[in-house]
Amino acid sequence: MAIRNIVKKGDEILNKRCKEVKEINSRVIELLDDMKETMYDGNGVGLAAPQVGVLKRIVVMDVGDGPLELINPVIIEAEGEQIEAEGCLSIPGVYGTVKRPQRVVVEYLNRNGEKVQTEGTDLKAICISHELDHLDGILFDEKVIEFVDYEKENE
Repeated sequence: MAIRNIVKKGDEILNKRCKEVKEINSRVIELLDDMKETMYDGNGVGLAAPQVGVLKRIVVMDVGDGPLELINPVIIEAEGEQIEAEGCLSIPGVYGTVKRPQRVVVEYLNRNGEKVQTEGTDLKAICISHELDHLDGILFDEKVIEFVDYEKENE
């Protein structure tokens, strides 16, 4: 496993739509492992493949209940709404409130190629929505209702 460089806002790869993974092979498994290590090293709760320079529909996340690896994820249900502050490893130091679903169900392939579903509410729903936006070339700051200045609030 290796820590990869996180692509920062301004790099055009972050605005491109990712391609589906056609085959889960050793390179995909290595990418999943590297992405988890990179996410933990950056103190993030989620990371999408374009954030490490790879245009594949792959996401890793861990909102405190263990790591989750999503290959070709698709939200198949979404309901309710919540407005919470978000940040992004690709836009360090920027935070803002974003409206997201309160609950989502996502269908994806796991590292074994099995089709599975996971339900997420609250932070997990936010993380799933945020990371899947990355796969379509959308950054959270494009959806911000209001930017938050945490340094000013903590003075």
